[in-house]
Amino acid sequence: MPIKIPELLAPAGNLEKLVTAIHYGADAIYLAGKQYGLRARAGNFTEKEMAEGIAFAHEAGVKVYVTVNIFAHNEDFIGLAEYLHEIAGRGADGIIIADPGILAVARREVPQLPVHLSTQANVTNMESARFWQEQGAVRLNLARELSLKEICGVRSGVDCELEVFVHGALCISYSGRCMLSSYLTGRDANRGACAHPCRFKYALMEEKRPGEYYPVEEDERGTYIFNSRDLCLLEMLPQLMAAGVDSLKIEGRMKSIFYVGGVVRAYRAALDYLAALPESAWELPELIKMPAYLMEEVSSLGTRGATENFIHERPGSSEMIYDSSRMEQVSEPVAVVRKAGEQPFVEMRNTVFPGEEIEYMGRAFAERQMVKIVALRSEEGEVKEKANPGNLLFLELEHPVAVEPRGIFRRNRDI
Repeated sequence: MPIKIPELLAPAGNLEKLVTAIHYGADAIYLAGKQYGLRARAGNFTEKEMAEGIAFAHEAGVKVYVTVNIFAHNEDFIGLAEYLHEIAGRGADGIIIADPGILAVARREVPQLPVHLSTQANVTNMESARFWQEQGAVRLNLARELSLKEICGVRSGVDCELEVFVHGALCISYSGRCMLSSYLTGRDANRGACAHPCRFKYALMEEKRPGEYYPVEEDERGTYIFNSRDLCLLEMLPQLMAAGVDSLKIEGRMKSIFYVGGVVRAYRAALDYLAALPESAWELPELIKMPAYLMEEVSSLGTRGATENFIHERPGSSEMIYDSSRMEQVSEPVAVVRKAGEQPFVEMRNTVFPGEEIEYMGRAFAERQMVKIVALRSEEGEVKEKANPGNLLFLELEHPVAVEPRGIFRRNRDI
């Protein structure tokens, strides 16, 4: 059988991120309204924005799934049925659910709307997968604590679609079910309000020795003791595809459009590379090597380092970073193209000066499109000595670059 290319599922914390993810190659988008989602502080979508986003995605042939994946309390069911009908009425392609009670209401109220099970439901075995399939879930996002062998075992036991996270931040919790934020800040991660205390900086001090810090960290500044590296399974894509995974999910609804666009672009290129391989290559998928430049690309976008998490074996202390909340970011956004042309009209995202060299992030990975800025001009034609974030300007470039609306310019950072 020819290998099946899985869906590339991208995050959208707002309408601009949805548009960016689609521009760079997402097959599907997941997003939340103003309630019931697990990223309450991501911006999220008003009723009007959700309708607009779904319409835009469908016009591009992209599906949209709406998260309704909080762990609900009694009061959360007030208005839930109406909200589910609104989602269905806007044309969503599915809803993502973790709570059995919400699932029961959804099957009763909007039985035509496909249900995807959230990773929060912690599907770690074949029997659990069968149970949720019998409850009406058409897709299961498997727990992040599974090895490749365990994923294959689940695949052999169910007919529904399987989805796995392949990239993004990891929580120091069981598939995202964490109470640390609730205890420390009063913000419940399981109801969408996580304060991300696992990224805080900690130090150990004995009660009767105030000011004396014990050496449990890398240096005297303290330690980020809960700080996991970011998940990156890019090099495992051939084996995940061979295992029968139907959807590859990227985490990041609270990340920037630069991050979302860049990661989607890299994984789209990876899937296109795999789709072009001869059928004989899939006889031994574990021997397929991904192009090195793809890993270099995702590493440049701003991460906390990379880990393959549980995919081979249980991760240890080497999968943590102790001296910072993130790794150094090699590149940063400069501008987003609003109108294409020989002198692109852009919205600035960083301070930039004439004479700087920048790079255009085309949708395809070709040769690097480096170009020098000759001049910055306002809509009225006024020459600017520098550009500030939020400015709308024309870029006069040293040579023409084939740009598209929604494309991103970036530059290397001095680190």
